Amino acid sequence: MSDVMLKSATTAKVYVGHWTNTAVDRVKARYEAKDRGQTAVEYLGIIVVVVAIVVAITGTDIGTSIKDAIGKKITELTGGGGGE
Repeated sequence: MSDVMLKSATTAKVYVGHWTNTAVDRVKARYEAKDRGQTAVEYLGIIVVVVAIVVAITGTDIGTSIKDAIGKKITELTGGGGGE
């Protein structure tokens, strides 16, 4: 192989390798920048779910049942004598 062809092949390989690394780094940076924590929409979704749960619990007898069961278990654990 002549020196000119060897030099051309080496130069081409270096350019392609550099271009590939640069392109991959740019794509990675673009996608990493998008996933930097919670967005307002995600927080709003969490708030909606919590509000729905609170409304469901307060709007039915299940809220009272849960409160009584928790109070009973706390009384049992603290040695208060079995709840009711």
